[in-house]
Amino acid sequence: MIVRPAVSADAMAMSHILSEILHSWQSDRPGDPGHVLAHYVEHPDSVACTVAVAPDGGLKGFQSLKIARPANDYDVPAGWGIIGTYVKLCSGRTGIGKLLFTRTLDAAKQAGLTKIDATIGKSNLSGRGYYSAMGFRTWRDLPTATGKCLTLVPS
Repeated sequence: MIVRPAVSADAMAMSHILSEILHSWQSDRPGDPGHVLAHYVEHPDSVACTVAVAPDGGLKGFQSLKIARPANDYDVPAGWGIIGTYVKLCSGRTGIGKLLFTRTLDAAKQAGLTKIDATIGKSNLSGRGYYSAMGFRTWRDLPTATGKCLTLVPS
C-alpha cells in the first residue's frame, strides 16, 4: 500500500469512496467529485490530504487534515486541526486508516498543530473506535455527534 498526497486526478475515486460511505450512513451530504476536490484536495485550509493506493492502483481510502479557522463549520477552536477519514467499506479494519494517520500526524506536527478534532456521528461506532485507537479522547458531546481530540506533544 502506498500513501501519498492526494491530487486533483484522485477526486473521482475519492468521490466513489465518500459516496459509498455517505449512502451507508443515509446522509445527504455531498460526495460528488467537485465537492471532494473543493472540500478536501484543494481546500484553502488544508494541512494535508492523503490517499492510500493499493498495488493495483485503486484508491482504498483518504484522510484530510485542515486547520480550523474562526467560525468554522464544526465549531472547533481556531488553530486546531480538523481530521476526516474515509476508507472503502470493504477495506475497513485492514490497517489503511493507521497508514493514513501516520502521514497525517507527521503533517500536523510539521504545521505546529497542538490539537486535532475528529467530530464523529453518534451512530458511527467504527469511526469512534478508530479515533480512540489512534489516541483521540472525547472532549465534547453534541446532540448528534461526539467530538474527539488528540493533543500533540511538541517535538
